[in-house]
Amino acid sequence: MKSVSPVDGKVFSEWPVHSADAVEARLARAEAAQQAWAERPLAERLPPLLRAAELLRRDKRTHAELMVKEMGKPIAQAEGEVEKCAWAFEHYAETAEAGLAAEKGGTDFESLVRYDPLGVILAIMPWNFPYWQVVRFAAPNLAAGNAGLLKHAENVTGCAMALEALMREAGFPEGVFSTLVVPVSAVEGVIADPRVAAVTLTGSTRAGAAVAEAAGRHLKKTVLELGGSDAYVVLEDADIELAVARCAGSRLLNSGQSCIAAKRFVVLEPVYDAFVEALVARFEKTTMGEPMSGVDIGPLAREDLRDGLAGQVEASIAKGARPLVGGKVPAGPGWFYPPTVLTEVAPGMPAYGEELFGPAASVLRAQDEQDALRIANDSVYGLGGAVFSKDLERAHRFAARMNSGAVAINDFVKSDPRLPFGGIKKSGYGRELGLYGLREFVNTKTVTVGAV
Repeated sequence: MKSVSPVDGKVFSEWPVHSADAVEARLARAEAAQQAWAERPLAERLPPLLRAAELLRRDKRTHAELMVKEMGKPIAQAEGEVEKCAWAFEHYAETAEAGLAAEKGGTDFESLVRYDPLGVILAIMPWNFPYWQVVRFAAPNLAAGNAGLLKHAENVTGCAMALEALMREAGFPEGVFSTLVVPVSAVEGVIADPRVAAVTLTGSTRAGAAVAEAAGRHLKKTVLELGGSDAYVVLEDADIELAVARCAGSRLLNSGQSCIAAKRFVVLEPVYDAFVEALVARFEKTTMGEPMSGVDIGPLAREDLRDGLAGQVEASIAKGARPLVGGKVPAGPGWFYPPTVLTEVAPGMPAYGEELFGPAASVLRAQDEQDALRIANDSVYGLGGAVFSKDLERAHRFAARMNSGAVAINDFVKSDPRLPFGGIKKSGYGRELGLYGLREFVNTKTVTVGAV
């Protein structure tokens, strides 16, 4: 596995791929470690979570710089990601006891419902938030008594190894959290292994379908958090300055490489021109460059991703979309793509129906509220969305009709350790985070007691 700088395309680290024997050893160790870990009282499983949070904060800059080197996010955002991971560890250390406590069954005889560990959970994680995606899976599952086996994206193998070292230093026993350095071709065999109890994946819809198919053949539970083409709807009574700030912030976060980023801006006719003018001005002021230098956006993580986005934009322009800013790959080294605003976007264009994973926004005109809802829901995806209106009752009614796993009102969608996170339709199924994430990979066990 190679770590390649998105800034200049140069290889700076290489990692040996685990052999079949090494994979077998890690699976065996994970199974044994999980069984011992599950037998520990919950109170003994929680201190390592708090220690992990301490270590993340102690070495925040080191972890952040590693993310910047491997996938190119701006340094301030990388530091924020480390802090969010620490928060997640602390949250589950504080809430797992109540969330996993056995509950009375509500019957006229003695009964209860237990939440027991499920086993070894395979996590297949992406590169765009290389620490957060892992921790939001690991924190609740390690608290619950499961073990984690991480197959990270190949271009952030350094982050994967750093996380494994962090877990060991935090006090998690060897094997309770470990990394598999293997190619995608080896994943199906790991899923099939009887020592793996379940699988969670964050990634593309295509990857999710492949994992679900493989897991289904072996009757293993999956949680899939997949792509999104989130619609942000701006009603005619919205605060336009606020809407533009939130929409642009969401679209450009992480250089546009986020499943829950705003992708499609659906704007009602009366405020369309004002919104577009302000959005273009905002995008034109966005700084792009070396991600350690305090810019707003850095390069995209890989060359193929940059080229894929460029192809989607070019194909949309060829079909009639109008680029008001950006839309062309800049000259020079690195995998940079400029902030781009497309208008006149229509069905049949990639910018309408596909996920644009980078700093490119599609603006669509709606005639009225019902038309805006139709456009917002006209997507195979259903991860997040937003609605902007000064009338909160109206906004809540609109949010209730949006087909997505999350809706923000007068804000942008963000994940939070306290709240469930996930999508519907081709954005996946299952939930991470919150109480729902804590209980996704447990055995919800009914216990009844007969008369003695």
